Amino acid sequence: MTPDPSSEPDRRVADKAVSRTRAVGEADRTAWRRPPGVSAGTWRYAHEGTIASRYDDFVATTPLCRLDLELVSQTFAGPSGEPNEPGGQENTVSDPPINADDATAENTREMPEKNWILDLGCGTGRASQILAEAGYGVLAIDLSLPMLREVTRRNVRGIVPLQANLVQLGCLADQTAAGAVCLFSTLGMIQGRSNRREFLRHVRRIVRPGGSFLLHVHHRYAALTHSAGRRQLIRSRLQSWWRPDVDFGDSVYPYRGLPDMFLHQFSKRELAADLSESGWVVRRWERLSIDGSKWGSGREIAGGFLVVVS
Repeated sequence: MTPDPSSEPDRRVADKAVSRTRAVGEADRTAWRRPPGVSAGTWRYAHEGTIASRYDDFVATTPLCRLDLELVSQTFAGPSGEPNEPGGQENTVSDPPINADDATAENTREMPEKNWILDLGCGTGRASQILAEAGYGVLAIDLSLPMLREVTRRNVRGIVPLQANLVQLGCLADQTAAGAVCLFSTLGMIQGRSNRREFLRHVRRIVRPGGSFLLHVHHRYAALTHSAGRRQLIRSRLQSWWRPDVDFGDSVYPYRGLPDMFLHQFSKRELAADLSESGWVVRRWERLSIDGSKWGSGREIAGGFLVVVS
Protein backbone atom coordinates (compact mmCIF):
# COMPACT_ATOMS: atom_id res chain seq x y z
CA MET A 1 0.00 0.00 0.00
CA THR A 2 1.41 3.37 -1.00
CA PRO A 3 1.59 5.84 1.94
CA ASP A 4 -0.61 8.89 1.71
CA PRO A 5 1.77 11.88 1.45
CA SER A 6 -0.91 14.07 3.05
CA SER A 7 -0.79 12.10 6.31
CA GLU A 8 1.05 13.88 9.13
CA PRO A 9 3.62 11.16 10.03
CA ASP A 10 4.57 10.65 6.39
CA ARG A 11 4.76 14.38 5.82
CA ARG A 12 7.32 14.64 8.65
CA VAL A 13 9.36 11.85 7.04
CA ALA A 14 9.15 13.61 3.68
CA ASP A 15 10.20 16.93 5.25
CA LYS A 16 13.22 15.27 6.83
CA ALA A 17 14.17 13.71 3.52
CA VAL A 18 13.93 17.10 1.80
CA SER A 19 16.03 18.67 4.55
CA ARG A 20 18.71 16.02 4.12
CA THR A 21 18.66 16.50 0.35
CA ARG A 22 19.03 20.26 0.75
CA ALA A 23 21.90 19.79 3.21
CA VAL A 24 23.73 17.49 0.80
CA GLY A 25 23.12 19.91 -2.05
CA GLU A 26 24.46 22.82 -0.03
CA ALA A 27 27.52 20.78 0.97
CA ASP A 28 28.17 20.02 -2.70
CA ARG A 29 27.88 23.69 -3.58
CA THR A 30 30.25 24.79 -0.81
CA ALA A 31 32.84 22.04 -1.23
CA TRP A 32 34.83 24.17 -3.67
CA ARG A 33 35.51 26.90 -1.12
CA ARG A 34 39.17 27.53 -0.37
CA PRO A 35 40.59 26.73 3.08
CA PRO A 36 40.89 29.64 5.54
CA GLY A 37 43.83 31.93 4.87
CA VAL A 38 44.33 30.69 1.30
CA SER A 39 43.87 33.31 -1.43
CA ALA A 40 42.83 32.48 -4.98
CA GLY A 41 46.39 33.05 -6.20
CA THR A 42 47.89 30.89 -3.45
CA TRP A 43 45.43 28.12 -4.28
CA ARG A 44 46.58 28.19 -7.90
CA TYR A 45 50.22 28.33 -6.80
CA ALA A 46 49.72 25.23 -4.63
CA HIS A 47 48.28 23.22 -7.51
CA GLU A 48 50.58 24.34 -10.34
CA GLY A 49 52.92 21.44 -11.02
CA THR A 50 55.41 23.37 -13.15
CA ILE A 51 56.11 25.78 -10.28
CA ALA A 52 57.03 22.83 -8.06
CA SER A 53 59.17 21.09 -10.70
CA ARG A 54 61.16 24.28 -11.33
CA TYR A 55 61.26 25.46 -7.73
CA ASP A 56 64.79 24.28 -6.92
CA ASP A 57 66.19 26.07 -9.97
CA PHE A 58 64.35 29.21 -8.91
CA VAL A 59 65.63 29.26 -5.32
CA ALA A 60 69.16 28.47 -6.50
CA THR A 61 69.27 31.96 -8.01
CA THR A 62 67.66 33.64 -4.98
CA PRO A 63 70.31 34.94 -2.52
CA LEU A 64 67.90 34.87 0.43
CA CYS A 65 67.55 31.11 0.04
CA ARG A 66 71.23 30.66 0.84
CA LEU A 67 71.30 33.09 3.73
CA ASP A 68 68.27 31.65 5.53
CA LEU A 69 69.74 28.14 5.48
CA GLU A 70 72.82 29.48 7.28
CA LEU A 71 70.56 30.57 10.12
CA VAL A 72 68.74 27.22 10.06
CA SER A 73 72.07 25.47 10.65
CA GLN A 74 73.03 27.90 13.41
CA THR A 75 69.67 27.66 15.17
CA PHE A 76 69.30 23.90 14.93
CA ALA A 77 72.55 22.09 15.56
CA GLY A 78 72.10 18.32 15.74
CA PRO A 79 69.99 16.89 18.58
CA SER A 80 73.20 15.97 20.40
CA GLY A 81 74.21 19.63 20.35
CA GLU A 82 76.95 19.00 17.81
CA PRO A 83 76.92 20.52 14.32
CA ASN A 84 75.90 18.09 11.63
CA GLU A 85 78.37 16.29 9.41
CA PRO A 86 77.04 16.54 5.84
CA GLY A 87 75.94 13.23 4.43
CA GLY A 88 75.61 11.68 7.86
CA GLN A 89 72.19 10.20 7.09
CA GLU A 90 71.70 7.14 4.92
CA ASN A 91 69.36 8.03 2.09
CA THR A 92 66.17 6.09 1.59
CA VAL A 93 62.88 6.72 -0.19
CA SER A 94 60.60 8.99 1.83
CA ASP A 95 57.05 7.90 2.59
CA PRO A 96 54.24 9.26 0.38
CA PRO A 97 52.71 12.51 1.63
CA ILE A 98 50.19 12.17 4.45
CA ASN A 99 47.00 14.20 4.21
CA ALA A 100 45.99 16.18 7.29
CA ASP A 101 42.63 14.39 7.23
CA ASP A 102 44.48 11.13 7.92
CA ALA A 103 46.62 12.56 10.73
CA THR A 104 45.14 13.16 14.16
CA ALA A 105 46.35 14.51 17.46
CA GLU A 106 46.06 10.97 18.81
CA ASN A 107 48.31 9.32 16.27
CA THR A 108 50.96 12.05 16.48
CA ARG A 109 51.48 11.71 20.23
CA GLU A 110 54.51 9.47 19.69
CA MET A 111 56.37 12.45 18.22
CA PRO A 112 57.89 13.56 21.58
CA GLU A 113 59.93 10.33 21.51
CA LYS A 114 61.92 11.84 18.65
CA ASN A 115 63.48 15.24 17.99
CA TRP A 116 61.00 16.50 15.43
CA ILE A 117 61.21 19.82 13.60
CA LEU A 118 58.28 21.24 11.64
CA ASP A 119 59.16 22.65 8.21
CA LEU A 120 56.09 24.82 7.63
CA GLY A 121 55.46 25.68 4.00
CA CYS A 122 58.36 23.36 3.16
CA GLY A 123 58.24 23.78 -0.62
CA THR A 124 60.47 21.11 -2.14
CA GLY A 125 62.23 20.47 1.18
CA ARG A 126 65.45 22.46 0.99
CA ALA A 127 65.36 23.22 4.75
CA SER A 128 63.94 19.78 5.55
CA GLN A 129 67.03 18.17 4.06
CA ILE A 130 69.39 20.34 6.13
CA LEU A 131 67.48 19.46 9.30
CA ALA A 132 67.24 15.76 8.51
CA GLU A 133 70.96 15.60 7.86
CA ALA A 134 71.47 17.20 11.28
CA GLY A 135 69.75 14.18 12.82
CA TYR A 136 66.23 15.50 13.33
CA GLY A 137 63.00 13.93 12.25
CA VAL A 138 61.32 16.47 9.97
CA LEU A 139 57.60 16.90 9.40
CA ALA A 140 57.57 18.65 6.02
CA ILE A 141 54.21 20.44 5.79
CA ASP A 142 52.79 22.13 2.71
CA LEU A 143 49.41 22.67 1.08
CA SER A 144 50.88 21.83 -2.32
CA LEU A 145 50.90 18.16 -3.23
CA PRO A 146 53.22 18.81 -6.23
CA MET A 147 55.74 20.38 -3.82
CA LEU A 148 55.50 17.41 -1.46
CA ARG A 149 56.12 15.02 -4.34
CA GLU A 150 59.37 16.89 -4.94
CA VAL A 151 60.21 16.41 -1.24
CA THR A 152 59.87 12.65 -1.63
CA ARG A 153 62.16 12.72 -4.67
CA ARG A 154 64.98 13.97 -2.46
CA ASN A 155 65.01 10.48 -0.90
CA VAL A 156 66.31 11.75 2.43
CA ARG A 157 65.80 9.59 5.47
CA GLY A 158 63.87 11.16 8.34
CA ILE A 159 61.54 13.44 6.35
CA VAL A 160 57.79 12.79 6.61
CA PRO A 161 55.66 14.84 4.15
CA LEU A 162 52.28 16.10 5.38
CA GLN A 163 49.75 17.90 3.18
CA ALA A 164 47.94 20.47 5.30
CA ASN A 165 46.77 24.07 5.39
CA LEU A 166 48.97 25.96 7.86
CA VAL A 167 45.97 27.62 9.49
CA GLN A 168 44.48 24.20 10.26
CA LEU A 169 47.08 22.22 12.18
CA GLY A 170 44.76 20.70 14.76
CA CYS A 171 45.89 17.26 13.58
CA LEU A 172 49.15 17.74 15.51
CA ALA A 173 49.18 17.18 19.26
CA ASP A 174 50.46 19.70 21.82
CA GLN A 175 54.19 19.91 22.57
CA THR A 176 55.19 17.28 20.06
CA ALA A 177 57.99 19.11 18.20
CA ALA A 178 61.41 20.34 19.27
CA GLY A 179 61.19 23.36 16.97
CA ALA A 180 59.93 24.77 13.69
CA VAL A 181 60.95 26.80 10.66
CA CYS A 182 58.77 28.87 8.29
CA LEU A 183 60.92 30.37 5.55
CA PHE A 184 60.74 32.38 2.31
CA SER A 185 57.86 34.57 3.52
CA THR A 186 55.45 31.65 3.87
CA LEU A 187 53.81 33.44 6.80
CA GLY A 188 53.04 36.32 4.42
CA MET A 189 51.26 33.96 2.06
CA ILE A 190 48.53 33.47 4.67
CA GLN A 191 45.67 35.89 3.97
CA GLY A 192 44.13 37.70 6.93
CA ARG A 193 45.75 38.76 10.17
CA SER A 194 43.47 36.57 12.28
CA ASN A 195 44.51 33.56 10.18
CA ARG A 196 48.20 34.41 10.52
CA ARG A 197 47.81 34.65 14.29
CA GLU A 198 45.91 31.37 14.35
CA PHE A 199 48.86 29.74 12.59
CA LEU A 200 51.36 31.24 15.04
CA ARG A 201 49.27 29.99 17.98
CA HIS A 202 49.20 26.50 16.47
CA VAL A 203 52.99 26.46 16.19
CA ARG A 204 53.32 27.73 19.76
CA ARG A 205 51.06 24.92 20.93
CA ILE A 206 52.90 22.20 19.01
CA VAL A 207 56.50 23.24 19.82
CA ARG A 208 57.67 22.11 23.25
CA PRO A 209 58.70 24.73 25.87
CA GLY A 210 62.21 25.95 25.16
CA GLY A 211 61.99 25.03 21.48
CA SER A 212 62.92 27.51 18.76
CA PHE A 213 60.89 28.79 15.84
CA LEU A 214 62.70 30.47 12.92
CA LEU A 215 60.67 32.48 10.43
CA HIS A 216 61.18 34.90 7.57
CA VAL A 217 58.98 37.76 6.37
CA HIS A 218 59.33 40.50 3.78
CA HIS A 219 59.44 44.06 5.09
CA ARG A 220 56.53 46.26 4.06
CA TYR A 221 58.52 49.46 3.77
CA ALA A 222 61.12 47.99 1.43
CA ALA A 223 58.56 49.11 -1.16
CA LEU A 224 59.63 52.70 -0.53
CA THR A 225 62.86 52.08 -2.42
CA HIS A 226 61.15 52.10 -5.85
CA SER A 227 58.27 53.96 -7.46
CA ALA A 228 56.11 50.92 -8.26
CA GLY A 229 56.45 49.82 -4.65
CA ARG A 230 55.38 53.20 -3.35
CA ARG A 231 52.26 53.10 -5.53
CA GLN A 232 51.46 49.61 -4.33
CA LEU A 233 51.90 50.67 -0.71
CA ILE A 234 49.51 53.61 -1.14
CA ARG A 235 46.97 51.35 -2.85
CA SER A 236 47.21 48.82 -0.02
CA ARG A 237 46.67 51.51 2.59
CA LEU A 238 43.62 52.91 0.81
CA GLN A 239 42.07 49.48 0.27
CA SER A 240 42.59 48.58 3.93
CA TRP A 241 40.42 51.56 4.92
CA TRP A 242 37.38 50.57 2.90
CA ARG A 243 37.70 46.80 2.38
CA PRO A 244 37.44 44.63 5.50
CA ASP A 245 39.15 41.72 3.72
CA VAL A 246 42.35 43.72 3.04
CA ASP A 247 45.12 44.41 5.57
CA PHE A 248 47.65 47.18 5.13
CA GLY A 249 50.62 45.37 3.62
CA ASP A 250 48.61 43.05 1.37
CA SER A 251 49.61 42.93 -2.26
CA VAL A 252 48.42 40.94 -5.29
CA TYR A 253 50.79 40.76 -8.24
CA PRO A 254 51.89 38.58 -11.21
CA TYR A 255 54.33 35.88 -10.14
CA ARG A 256 55.88 32.99 -12.09
CA GLY A 257 53.06 32.81 -14.60
CA LEU A 258 50.28 33.43 -12.07
CA PRO A 259 48.27 36.65 -12.44
CA ASP A 260 47.24 37.11 -8.81
CA MET A 261 49.82 35.87 -6.32
CA PHE A 262 49.08 37.08 -2.77
CA LEU A 263 51.66 38.26 -0.25
CA HIS A 264 51.38 40.17 3.01
CA GLN A 265 54.42 42.28 3.87
CA PHE A 266 55.02 43.17 7.50
CA SER A 267 56.15 46.17 9.45
CA LYS A 268 58.48 45.30 12.32
CA ARG A 269 55.90 46.51 14.82
CA GLU A 270 53.14 44.38 13.32
CA LEU A 271 55.20 41.18 13.33
CA ALA A 272 56.40 41.80 16.88
CA ALA A 273 52.78 42.29 18.02
CA ASP A 274 51.62 39.11 16.25
CA LEU A 275 54.40 37.07 17.82
CA SER A 276 53.75 38.49 21.28
CA GLU A 277 49.99 37.88 21.03
CA SER A 278 50.71 34.28 20.07
CA GLY A 279 52.92 33.70 23.12
CA TRP A 280 56.35 33.86 21.46
CA VAL A 281 59.41 35.63 22.88
CA VAL A 282 61.96 37.04 20.41
CA ARG A 283 65.49 35.69 20.87
CA ARG A 284 67.11 36.99 17.69
CA TRP A 285 65.99 39.54 15.12
CA GLU A 286 68.05 39.90 11.95
CA ARG A 287 67.56 42.58 9.32
CA LEU A 288 68.20 41.64 5.70
CA SER A 289 69.46 43.78 2.86
CA ILE A 290 66.98 44.82 0.18
CA ASP A 291 67.94 41.94 -2.11
CA GLY A 292 68.24 39.46 0.78
CA SER A 293 71.84 38.63 -0.07
CA LYS A 294 73.37 39.74 3.24
CA TRP A 295 72.59 40.89 6.76
CA GLY A 296 71.27 44.44 6.81
CA SER A 297 72.12 47.37 9.03
CA GLY A 298 70.10 50.05 10.77
CA ARG A 299 71.34 52.59 8.23
CA GLU A 300 69.20 51.20 5.40
CA ILE A 301 65.65 50.03 4.88
CA ALA A 302 65.43 46.31 5.57
CA GLY A 303 64.29 44.05 2.76
CA GLY A 304 62.97 41.55 5.27
CA PHE A 305 63.55 39.93 8.66
CA LEU A 306 64.73 36.56 9.88
CA VAL A 307 63.50 36.08 13.42
CA VAL A 308 64.15 33.36 16.02
CA VAL A 309 61.57 33.07 18.78
CA SER A 310 60.96 30.60 21.59
